Amino acid sequence: MDLGLEGNAALVTASSSGLGLASAKALAREGADVAICARGEDALADAEAEVDEMGDGDVLAVPADITDPDEVAALVDETVETFGGLDHLVTSAGGPPSGRFVDTTEREWYQAYDLLVMSVVWATKAARPHLVESDAGTLVTITSTSVREAIDGLVLSNAVRRAVIGLMKTQAREFAPEVRANAVLPGAHETPRIQELVEDALDRGQYDSYEDGLADWASDIPLDRVGDPMELGDAVAFLSSDRASFVNGAAVPVDGGRLRS
Repeated sequence: MDLGLEGNAALVTASSSGLGLASAKALAREGADVAICARGEDALADAEAEVDEMGDGDVLAVPADITDPDEVAALVDETVETFGGLDHLVTSAGGPPSGRFVDTTEREWYQAYDLLVMSVVWATKAARPHLVESDAGTLVTITSTSVREAIDGLVLSNAVRRAVIGLMKTQAREFAPEVRANAVLPGAHETPRIQELVEDALDRGQYDSYEDGLADWASDIPLDRVGDPMELGDAVAFLSSDRASFVNGAAVPVDGGRLRS
C-alpha cells in the first residue's frame, strides 16, 4: 500500500533507537524526508545511517535534548529550514526510571513530567504553525499501554503518560481540521531496552536463554510473541498518512492484544 508520504517532511523526536528510530525508518521507507534527534552524537550518527538506507528521501540528524525547550524549538526550526516545511511530527521519549511510588523522589516526578509531557508540549508549540501550513499536517505521539492499564513497578509511566493522552485529545479538537492528532500505545517490543532487561535477567540466572526471556515477556500476549519495533513504526506511518485521513483523536494500542480494557 502506497501511503502517499513521498516528498513529505517529518520530524521524529528521541529517535536514535527503539520505537522512535523504527518510526523514522518507516517514514523514510515511504519516501519522506526525515529529521531525527538524540542527545548522544555517536548513537545519532548510527541512526542516521539506518534511516538513510530505508528510502530515497533526505535525512537530517540533529543533536538535541528534548527536555530543553530552547533545543526543541531550534530542532523544529532547523528541520523546517532544511526541508522547506514540516508535514508530520512524531513525538517519542525514553521511558522514565522504574520504581514504586514509595521509592520515587519528588525530583524524579518533575524530571518524568519534563521528559514525557513537556517535551510534547514544546515540540507541538514549535511545530504547529508549520503543520497548519501543510496540506497533510499530522501529529502522532508514542506513549505506552500504561495509559490504559497500570504496570507494576512503573508508577512514573503509569501516572505521567496519561497527561499526554489528555493533551492529544485536546489537540485533536483544537488543531482540526488542518492537523490530525493521534497516539500509539505500544506494548512489549524487542527494543534495546527489552533486550537489556532480558540479558540482565539472563545474567542473574532467571532464564536459561535469551529466547526464554522473550517468551516470558510474551506470556500474556495473545499473539504469543513480542512485537518487532518496525510494526509500531508502520502504525505511526499509517496514522501520518492520508490513508488515515478520518482518524483523529485516537489512542491506538499496538500490543498484540495484551490490553484487556
